Amino acid sequence: MLPPTTPPTPPAADHSRFVQRVRRRYAAELPLLPPGVPDGPTILALIATLEQGGRPLPAALRVARQLVIERLAVLDIEQAAPLADVTAAMTALAESTLERALAQAQAEADARHGPPLDAAGQRVDFWIVGMGKLGARELNVSSDIDLIYVYEEDGQTTGGPAGVISAHEYFSQVARQLYTLIGDVTDDGFVFRVDLALRPNGNSGPPVVSLAMLEEYFLVQGREWERFAWLKSRVVAPRAAISSGRAVALRSLVTPFVYRKYLDYGVFEGLRQLHRKIRDEAQRRAAGRPERANDVKLSRGGIREIEFIVQLLLVARGGQFPEIRTRSTLKALDKLAAGGLMKADNARKLADAYVFLRQVEHRIQYLDDQQTHLLPTVDGDLAWIAGSLASLTENDTAPRYDGSCLPLPEACRQPGGGLSPSCALLDRLCGVRELVATEFDALLHDGQAPAAGRPGNGGCKQCGDGPLALDNEALLDRLPPALAERVRSFATHPRVQALRDESKLRLGKLMLRAAAGVAKEECTLDAALRLVDWVEPLLRRESYLALLVERPEVQRRLLRLLGLARWPMRYLIRHPGVIDELADERQLRERFDRAGFVADLEERHAAWVRSGEADEGSLLDTLRRAHHAEVFRTLVRDVERRITVEEVADDLSALADAVVDCCLRWAWRHLKQRHREVPHFAVIAYGKLGGLELGYGSDLDLVFLYDDADEADPDRAQEVYGAFVRKLINWMTLRTAAGELFDIDTALRPNGNSGLLVTSIDSFERYQRGRGSNTAWTWEHQALSRARFCAGSPDLGARFEATRREVLSMPREAEALRAEVAAMRDKVRAARPVPSGRFDVKHSDGGMMDAEFAVQYLVLAEGARHPALLDNKGNIALLQRAEDAGLLPTGVGAAAADAYRELRRAQHRARLDEQPTQFDPALLATERAAIHALWRAVFGG
Repeated sequence: MLPPTTPPTPPAADHSRFVQRVRRRYAAELPLLPPGVPDGPTILALIATLEQGGRPLPAALRVARQLVIERLAVLDIEQAAPLADVTAAMTALAESTLERALAQAQAEADARHGPPLDAAGQRVDFWIVGMGKLGARELNVSSDIDLIYVYEEDGQTTGGPAGVISAHEYFSQVARQLYTLIGDVTDDGFVFRVDLALRPNGNSGPPVVSLAMLEEYFLVQGREWERFAWLKSRVVAPRAAISSGRAVALRSLVTPFVYRKYLDYGVFEGLRQLHRKIRDEAQRRAAGRPERANDVKLSRGGIREIEFIVQLLLVARGGQFPEIRTRSTLKALDKLAAGGLMKADNARKLADAYVFLRQVEHRIQYLDDQQTHLLPTVDGDLAWIAGSLASLTENDTAPRYDGSCLPLPEACRQPGGGLSPSCALLDRLCGVRELVATEFDALLHDGQAPAAGRPGNGGCKQCGDGPLALDNEALLDRLPPALAERVRSFATHPRVQALRDESKLRLGKLMLRAAAGVAKEECTLDAALRLVDWVEPLLRRESYLALLVERPEVQRRLLRLLGLARWPMRYLIRHPGVIDELADERQLRERFDRAGFVADLEERHAAWVRSGEADEGSLLDTLRRAHHAEVFRTLVRDVERRITVEEVADDLSALADAVVDCCLRWAWRHLKQRHREVPHFAVIAYGKLGGLELGYGSDLDLVFLYDDADEADPDRAQEVYGAFVRKLINWMTLRTAAGELFDIDTALRPNGNSGLLVTSIDSFERYQRGRGSNTAWTWEHQALSRARFCAGSPDLGARFEATRREVLSMPREAEALRAEVAAMRDKVRAARPVPSGRFDVKHSDGGMMDAEFAVQYLVLAEGARHPALLDNKGNIALLQRAEDAGLLPTGVGAAAADAYRELRRAQHRARLDEQPTQFDPALLATERAAIHALWRAVFGG
């Protein structure tokens, strides 16, 4: 029997030399900090207590810092405090100490020179902007703080014993005093190391800048890497500037600098270069010193690479998707996954890796309170770190240690097998870093993960990937002859010749990839040629070219799409930004989800409001981009034959309903004349949208109704809703930088183009029922058979539907109705002549319009006796119902329904490939005969 084993002693915080020093020197002060995780009020109270005990402010700030970090070491090491608690406490420490130091520095400057005032006599505000981990509330335990000092505007002081000075001089003195109070090393240590290198012009720039100076810098000199730095920025002191809203002026400058109004894939190269410099520097410092390879922040697969992944995606996409904006790395990973911009599993793994690496970093820094990220080389220290993280290395599934990431310590194996705690830590660290590095390289290493010993191209001369400009003759030699000829002509275009060398290299890379796709039979030659046609009008919109270069999988899917039909290329030329949708195959496979679509838009709207950018222009562009993206997803499903023509129409109609509904609700909030919080208003869809047969690019036939029964002033209601409809139509039809939404046709409203744009429900009912001298025509009742409630007030929609069914059920004289409907059909046919010897699937006799008129007659003539015909279920379903009701001979309705479906399919496919919808009559003779049989059964002859 084996003797019982003694469980290992849990690690204690007092292994830390820093903790030992604090406990020796400040034993009497340690009880002053209340139990638990320190927060802002607790820290401010601690500073005040230390001052009351006789310490001057500089000493009180420093002692408070020592006590707080000692407490965090205990909570972290001995009680497994969450990372979020530690970083929140450190952030609160920075904010609280800066708040007190700033108040002291300004009081001293006021005593010398008086307060700084602007031209209006108001005190000029001064803001301490926290960058990096302080800005993101992710501060580590021995971190420096990256600060930028900004003041509101120029002015001068009121004067004092030391005279009058400019606001700039005043705040420069404040900045120097802040450094003295926070950064100077005294007998009590320091509060924080202060780094001002991120300010405009870096260390060569002034220590403080005005808002105007900062704005000019952003416009003229701001560099790509500074956008990543400013992404995490926020005002951390004084709190009064935040609560009063005065600091919002700074946000209005920073936001457009960081986030562009387009998909900004051009930032990839800037971050790639910055990262290359960081990696090169880390490797240079590690040369000949293998222990420096164990840097958990800067080495390959370290903390910095996770932060870069997150920042890159936020900067690239945050301009159009404000709901993903956040300073926090962990929150950003959640948002990126929720928005479909990162696989949820990848985001979870990166989040776990980030927490683990940050916890290792903290333990390294607890040892001696040094700003270092290198694993210790002393065995005892490494064992202490490993022991405190043991629970994180148990039962993990990270790749096993093979010595490729970290140098293997001596005596790594324990007697009896297994790894020692230190080696278990290294094992875990190796797996985590490999995971992070793989994700990072897949995103930033020229669009593909680097692979050692990548195989050659197997003799495929088109598959080479060397950098060649579009106008380089060597490039043409590597392209198929037809593509080479097209590219040669394209490269001579003056707009191509005027491009920067970088842009020509991008184009060359895209053409080489297209050639490789043709050679590997991943796409057709026609697709590669259409890619050139698509690129040509986009030469000045380089962000889309950058997107394709950075996302090779998107280019592959684009080429496949271009090879299936011609119309997708036309849509992509009009709305090039939608190519980003090709990055997420999951969304391309799924059918349109109206609830999810509206929820996403509402979340985006709320994000615009939070960022102070919810102006009409941003909302109009948001609606257009969302609509274009969803239409494109449907288009991809369509051309890849994943959905039927009927499903395409259903999805496009549901999408239009959702967009109209959002437009209605959002536009109402921006109507100055609105007289109630929620309008009693409805949008009625007619025509293709009403019949759920919407196609790509179809206009919307709409009628607008309101209910003024509870309005005190009916004339006022008509005026308000009239103004609202004009605004609503403008929201839906205006062409912005993001494109357009719909063409709107309101000719089917009561009295057509001579009638009011919006009608009360009472007036609409009188008009449709034929009461009074102003009544609807038969053709208007035909149109009503395909009408339905689209958006707005549900109760008003229900009232409209009841009126519609009542009107369609009114008694009519069958022969007179038959003659009127047939005459209207003849009138429409005469307006749409078809060339001799051709069959137009819609307008020729035996075409879709004959079937539609036959259904409309049956609804008007028989709806009262057969209520099932009153349901707006589409022509195919109603033809089957008419046959089931005995209104059509056996087989005629079903055959006509099948024929109608096939004619729609033929029309749809022809339009997708930009072909005429007029065919050789023999090709669709069976379908035409079925529609003829339907017409004869309904109208005779």
